[in-house]
Amino acid sequence: MQLADYKDQFTVAKVERDEVGVLTIRLHSKGESLWWGGRPHRELPELFSAVASDRETRVVIITGTGDRFIELRETPTIRDLPEGKVVPARWDQTIFEGLRLIEQFLAIEVPVIAAVNGPVTVHSELAVLADVVLATGDTYFQDDAHFTRDLVPGDGVHVVWPMLLGPNRGRAFLLTGAKLSAADAERLGVVAEGVERSALMPRAYEIAARLATHNPLILRNTRQLLVRPLRRAVLDDLHLGLSLEAIASLSGAQWFAPE
Repeated sequence: MQLADYKDQFTVAKVERDEVGVLTIRLHSKGESLWWGGRPHRELPELFSAVASDRETRVVIITGTGDRFIELRETPTIRDLPEGKVVPARWDQTIFEGLRLIEQFLAIEVPVIAAVNGPVTVHSELAVLADVVLATGDTYFQDDAHFTRDLVPGDGVHVVWPMLLGPNRGRAFLLTGAKLSAADAERLGVVAEGVERSALMPRAYEIAARLATHNPLILRNTRQLLVRPLRRAVLDDLHLGLSLEAIASLSGAQWFAPE
């Protein structure tokens, strides 16, 4: 896979690569902060798959647009899921995409840097699955898309956050919808560095450029080694989590029906 084959194929991310092999993925919705919905759920697994297949890239930076990394907006889909209005065939497609979203992100064979440019309230695991996580001071991490909205948190957050925060703190994070600030995330080891907004991308490129000087075989094999525990955990529990989320959602129509 060559960059020219995929760089202009996606509407939710701008993709470019510099002369030293640093590929930047800038998430967006029509040039503004990415808001989560069906389109990014469909497109991002395919983008990550293409990036994973491109052997010319040495380092990946993923960042957002504007003042948020990924945001959750109220949409018909957000309302339909807990009310059981999403039919099994649609859930089947959602599970397929949800599996590929995480699996293909972890299939990227070179180091990944997340330059988190602000709050991330849905699929926050994407930011913290990177090898190096940088975050601005106004960033916070939250799962505002699941339990607080009567959905099982089964799309990957249930795998990643208890691993990063510890089982007890991770479960509380998902059950309460708590906001984890960048400062607390750095203190707890989730974020590598907190940086000023103006320094975010320069710092990301500084780290990426240094990493890119290494032998590509060292880069690829080190990344594969470091993400093996994450890939094992995803293999064990992601499909189950998505399936339980679907089953519970499909019960919603009966549960919420007026007496």
